[in-house]
Amino acid sequence: MLVLGRSQVEALLDVDSLVDALASAMADLSAGRASVPDRVAALVGERDGFLAAMPGFLPSAGVLMTKLVSLFPHNDRLPTHQALIVAFDPDTGEPAALLDGTAITAARTGACSALSTRLLAREDASVLAVLGTGVQARSHARAICRVRPIRQIRVAGRDPARAAALAEELSAVLEAEVQAVTSYPQALDGADIAAATTHAVEPVIRRSWLTPGVHITSVGYNPAGREIDDATVVEALVCVESRQAALAPFPAGSNDLLMPIRDGLITADHVYAELGELITGSKPGRTSPDQITLYKSVGVAVQDAAATGLVVTAARERSIGEEITLR
Repeated sequence: MLVLGRSQVEALLDVDSLVDALASAMADLSAGRASVPDRVAALVGERDGFLAAMPGFLPSAGVLMTKLVSLFPHNDRLPTHQALIVAFDPDTGEPAALLDGTAITAARTGACSALSTRLLAREDASVLAVLGTGVQARSHARAICRVRPIRQIRVAGRDPARAAALAEELSAVLEAEVQAVTSYPQALDGADIAAATTHAVEPVIRRSWLTPGVHITSVGYNPAGREIDDATVVEALVCVESRQAALAPFPAGSNDLLMPIRDGLITADHVYAELGELITGSKPGRTSPDQITLYKSVGVAVQDAAATGLVVTAARERSIGEEITLR
């Protein structure tokens, strides 16, 4: 069995290839060609955390895998999301590879938001608001700059010092002008793209803060809260990875959608499209320059499968990683 650590996974994952692989995976998911049950989780109430299992089979990529991922939102020195992935031989069911899943989770989430941006944001979108200062904030800034001509990035978070540090870090690796700002409204004012990557209880994206035509990506998750306010959800063209996953009960679904459905503000039919439907053209995307579009992500296993396939293939081609025997 091949074993790959975090630094090896990070070195093997190419963002551009990952965005393209995710496009194929999302199309397969919407067409019913992939097998992805809702995730299940064991709760750790005293830490507001959980350990979730996310199995998936992506036949077109030849990947059968499962991810075990923990979410501990109070972590400070460690990532809030940590994960392991086990890939299996899809012909025999034999365990074939063990990978760090923390790097894959960060990369595939940011890359799928970039895919949504490629599909839904205006072609001339150049100002990006990044809400949050953690792993996903970094991943999103890097990935979204690959699909739109971003010239300015504004970073906002709860801790001004961390926002400033992230802005400095991104300035060193991206061509865009990056600045830390003091509030979410300031970051969103005039932004063409907004990437919400928080563990917020109260919405960090509110309709009154948004510029017409903005594309929003929202990947944050907190069982007790939400990132997007009702008014934004009601007005936006809403897209998801999977209607089944996004509208499922805890721990699979999205409070950003389930709460306004519960309150009678929208129905499940308000979810306009899955990304796969936009990719295949069965649903058109943005219909006007001023339309607000929202990609609400909950994370699905085909994303991990697509990334795992790329990493394992590259590792075997380059003879990277350690082979171990469990017998």
